[in-house]
Amino acid sequence: MGYRIFLSPPDVGPLEESYLLSALRSGWVAPTGPELDAFEQEIAQRSGRRHAVAVSSGTAALHLALLCTGARAGRVVVVPTLTFAATANAVTYTGAEPVFVDCDPNTGNIDVALLAETLSRLRAEGAEVAAVVPVDLFGACADYTSMLPVCAEAGVPVVADAAEALGAAHASQPAGSFGLAAAFSFNGNKILTTSGGGMLVSDDQELVARCRYLATQARQPAVHYEHTEVGYNYRLSNLLAALGRAQLRRLDRMIAQRRQARERYAKLFAASPGVRLLNDADGDANHWLTVIVVDPQEAGWHASDLASHLARHGIETRPVWKPMHLQPVFRDARHIVTGAAERLFAQGLALPSGSATTEAEAQLIDDTIGRFLLNP
Repeated sequence: MGYRIFLSPPDVGPLEESYLLSALRSGWVAPTGPELDAFEQEIAQRSGRRHAVAVSSGTAALHLALLCTGARAGRVVVVPTLTFAATANAVTYTGAEPVFVDCDPNTGNIDVALLAETLSRLRAEGAEVAAVVPVDLFGACADYTSMLPVCAEAGVPVVADAAEALGAAHASQPAGSFGLAAAFSFNGNKILTTSGGGMLVSDDQELVARCRYLATQARQPAVHYEHTEVGYNYRLSNLLAALGRAQLRRLDRMIAQRRQARERYAKLFAASPGVRLLNDADGDANHWLTVIVVDPQEAGWHASDLASHLARHGIETRPVWKPMHLQPVFRDARHIVTGAAERLFAQGLALPSGSATTEAEAQLIDDTIGRFLLNP
């Protein structure tokens, strides 16, 4: 059966249409223009940063930021094992080696104590650590209060993968405001979408200027096409930036709707033994995706059982990210793990969380889950 209710579909409407049409009629259809400039300024402001450069994806933003930290062959970059492949892929683009660290079982975000142990171990081995890349998993910020001093003591810059977390906060500071730089994603399933796209944000003006230059094929300021180094075709288009600006005006409402979905799920599973919401204590998350964690011994059923039941009724779900150290492509990579990420992969399930979900769809989801819980 094809899904009728998707996990996190784009939420677009008349406002986005008007912004796109205006940008199209302006004639600025190339990867420059006033919408692009304004979008960069607005995202920088929303994330508490001084500067931003809009690019083709969150992966591109991570790649550029890591290049600026000196990531290259012979160096390592520490990343969480519980993340989407883009985090690790961006490291490999630079030639550096990813080193995977396990997560906090309560939040899914990087285990800061284990990170400290890993940095000490790498330093003792004489490894050159170019950066640490924490991930704000499913829209909840990592524990930067604890993490930043650990990285500062080790002399290692932080590049935050905030791809899923626009609009979230930690310690009253917005997602994207932590570390040397941060990356957002505006992919089609994110809380704010430009169809495809991303943004690099930082307070370091020279870093952002360098990334902007590299993202524009490293073209020198000459009347002809002059290049002294290899660059990338990474810039976002003016048209997609217009879509993003419209989405940004609706962001707070879209976050509120995702928060309502999470509250519904909390009530649905409140009386279910062995079921908890991942990172349930974080009230500052944007709730991009609500994830339940099911202990099958206590619950009497597996997360995959509920996934199959919902699929039969046209409702999409998704397992938690498969840990990077279990991915065939990274089978030889170093990893420091406790088993927490593997358990979350086995026991976690992301539920439909989109802000475009109608009341009728929400009721169908609730009723379908309710029937399952009566007879798992």
